[in-house]
Amino acid sequence: MSRKTYRIAVIPGDGTGPEVVAEGLKVLKAAASKFSFSLKTEMFDWGGKRYLDTGVVLPENAVETLKKFDAVFLGAIGHPDVKPGILEKGILLKLRFELDQYINLRPVKLYPGVETPLAGKTPEDIDYVVVRENTGGLYSGVGGISMKGTKDEVAVQSMVYNRTQVERCLRYAFELANRRHSGKSPWRGLDKKDIAAGKTAKLTLCGKTNVLTYVFDLWERAFHEIAVEYPQVKTDYCHVDATCMWMVKNPDWFDVIVTENMFGDIITDLGAITQGGMGIAAGGNINPNGVSMFEPIGGSAPKYTGKGIINPLAAIASAAMMLDFLGEKKAAASIEKSVMFVTGNKLKSMAAGKMGYSTSETGDLVIENLK
Repeated sequence: MSRKTYRIAVIPGDGTGPEVVAEGLKVLKAAASKFSFSLKTEMFDWGGKRYLDTGVVLPENAVETLKKFDAVFLGAIGHPDVKPGILEKGILLKLRFELDQYINLRPVKLYPGVETPLAGKTPEDIDYVVVRENTGGLYSGVGGISMKGTKDEVAVQSMVYNRTQVERCLRYAFELANRRHSGKSPWRGLDKKDIAAGKTAKLTLCGKTNVLTYVFDLWERAFHEIAVEYPQVKTDYCHVDATCMWMVKNPDWFDVIVTENMFGDIITDLGAITQGGMGIAAGGNINPNGVSMFEPIGGSAPKYTGKGIINPLAAIASAAMMLDFLGEKKAAASIEKSVMFVTGNKLKSMAAGKMGYSTSETGDLVIENLK
């Protein structure tokens, strides 16, 4: 029987991106050998250095090129010599929008041995997933500036959603909650004892219905209409400000949170800090029927570039998410379990330079403990 081969586009990017991507690829290759599949990778030098050298953010054929791959593995985008917004809009947003990666998926999970700033909270308390709509809202660029530079300057940026965008995001979230209920999710969800005891998965809509009355009227109506199709999933609603409060005070209340683009951008950074910081936070930009892109959340961290001290575990966890998306669920689970072993038994800290191991040594530890 021939081994399945996956074509992976690799964008190491800026700063410490190439260092963490190298460790992610190292772990992926070890998992591929252990679980009998193959990877064919191709590197793309898109990022700040290329832009500074050529004045081009992305080549014209970038999107069509990436459509030929099974997934994209991204390190980081952000260069200290490039004005903020150029690379983020020109690379990240462009790829998310044109590859229709309409879900940003962010597990918020506290691993063993990782410190959280939330007093008294344990891995049992912090284990939920945020589903963020990824192609609409304020980030879609609807708006403009008039009379720029004058005392009467006006700036407008509009939160715009259509029913299709809202409904497909909500359906993805309901399906994920349903999988967590059935124990088929790559994340913990409910176990057999929970289900036998009558517990159910919960999906919380995070919004602002009392102020953003037009946009969230659409979100809330669609939410309740779709909920009828998923009677096994308990539903809840929480204003975004209250969501932030409960993520700190009672994170165990959440199972799956679904929200619009900007709110999701904000609350997932809060979630990352509660799970131990950007060094452990992984994410995916998902097109369920197309090419998805997986990345660590922490950014390029240029001050640590080339020192060999950056924490690669977020990139490695992102690689595990990518394998799960591709259908290699046993390999994905093995990587995550190894990461959990390393955080619980090896690393002194998640912080760069304080782990007790170098970047490369940390990647080696994950490989050593793959089961």
